[in-house]
Amino acid sequence: MATLTEILILRGVVPIENLDSNSGAWGEDEDAVRALVEKGMVTEIQLASARAAQAELPFVELLDFPVERSAVSLVSAATCRRYQVLPISITDDILTLAMADPGDVFAIDDVRAAARMQVRPVVAAPSDLRQAIDRFHRADGELSDLTTALEEESGSTDVDGAGAADALEDDVPIVRFVNLLISQAIQDKASDIHIEPGEHGMQVRYRIDGVLHQMQSAPKAIQNGVISRLKIMSEIDIAERRKPQDGRMSVTHGGHKIDLRVATLPTVWGEKVVMRILDTSSTTVSMDNLALLPRNAAAYKTSYSKPYGMILVTGPTGSGKSTTLYTTLGTVARPEINVITVEDPVEYRMPGINQVQVNTKAGLTFASALRSILRSDPDVVLIGEIRDHETAQIAIEASLTGHLVLSTLHTNDAPSAITRLTEMDIEPFLVGSALDCVVAQRLARRLCERCKVPYAHDVEQLAALRFAFDPNRPIPNLYKPVGCANCSNTGYRGRIAIHEVMIVTEEIERLAVQRASSAEISKVAIQQGLIPLRWDGWAKVQLGLTSVEEIMRVVV
Repeated sequence: MATLTEILILRGVVPIENLDSNSGAWGEDEDAVRALVEKGMVTEIQLASARAAQAELPFVELLDFPVERSAVSLVSAATCRRYQVLPISITDDILTLAMADPGDVFAIDDVRAAARMQVRPVVAAPSDLRQAIDRFHRADGELSDLTTALEEESGSTDVDGAGAADALEDDVPIVRFVNLLISQAIQDKASDIHIEPGEHGMQVRYRIDGVLHQMQSAPKAIQNGVISRLKIMSEIDIAERRKPQDGRMSVTHGGHKIDLRVATLPTVWGEKVVMRILDTSSTTVSMDNLALLPRNAAAYKTSYSKPYGMILVTGPTGSGKSTTLYTTLGTVARPEINVITVEDPVEYRMPGINQVQVNTKAGLTFASALRSILRSDPDVVLIGEIRDHETAQIAIEASLTGHLVLSTLHTNDAPSAITRLTEMDIEPFLVGSALDCVVAQRLARRLCERCKVPYAHDVEQLAALRFAFDPNRPIPNLYKPVGCANCSNTGYRGRIAIHEVMIVTEEIERLAVQRASSAEISKVAIQQGLIPLRWDGWAKVQLGLTSVEEIMRVVV
């Protein structure tokens, strides 16, 4: 039987010179191909296809395969996840089973016993299998069953009272309902969970790729029970329903600890709860993943390579500011420098960096923490957000006294950061001297690579939308979303950042001292090479990364 390495070489995937060193016993062959995958020489799909050829079994791509729901229902989600298998079709009383490892006889035996029929294995890529299992074994069915059961229960039981009294018992239906809502949101890669009371019921919406999707509705009778359960998990006062409250909870999903930042808001129909999902596991993102255009990347690198100065990342909530800051921090952090952050909350845990969590109840605010940090001999300081005059003043002074300061600010574009700081009563000459670079950004949905299609664009319409292009030069193919199983029929999968990088030059510093408007600063910055958000988005549309409609949705 040919080894996996030999099959990959015969298919032209791996150079022939790898044959002597990598072919051999089964264990050596497995180690060799794993090393090739880690080096990026072999893709997961190529390896799965070779594994299928070695076992003389068919290879399937599950994203394009018409999976039969009747087959999926024969085997439990727990079994599918334990063995990384998924039943995909039934033909003549034979169950076709997609497997990552076709040699796992225990998986085949357990599936045969569960389905009570013969099993025919086929091979699929592990990542395809995980996505398919998540897609077909969603919590929606169990949530619907729980909702129905709770609705029937509410006729004879005081569900509102049960929510607070029995919320510590794990087998209470409301507890299972809440746990399923959270686990499904994490599985769907949602960034926020919105639980919204209405006049006749309660709606649940997930924010996925920046857009809210309605996921579940529940009877009004369980509303207070669900909210009480969430308050208990977040250590929020369940008796207080008249004012907004904040809390935090941690859950474990797929072996990873996930933190959720919880906020309650009283509305006319009850308390609305919003949970921001924060993956606190160590995250490493390279500067390449930020998708900065070459001019922006070069300008930004010049700024964060300096030993002192202030860099601000601006944009609305959920625009990826923290990701950009942490990526920059990971790039500049070295063993020979002292890096300290003050955040609320600490979203990503980074090794080798001193991270301080703001605690307003204990008197540890951004300003008080920042004063202490400056006495701890820092080289680089990251401030989660500049919210007030005191924090802004200390940050400005720190950047003027030999520290590299990174922070965020809520403004619509990069030039507005200067006027925003002066509105905080910071002296304009200090703003101009301290500020070195401002990055404004938004997040647009990324087109699904599997289903996006080119289309004929209308030049007049593009001109009316104020996109920058030369009418005498041909515009490359533009793409539009279609929708497939890979992207849950949305046409988009993942997100991409749109940037505006402004370097504070002498001319802009002079305008800051003169208290010029953001429009005047913007005009000069564009003359000096600034690429506005809309133009940066247009460049990424031409690269086939996103669509015109998506840029119009996120950029004015």
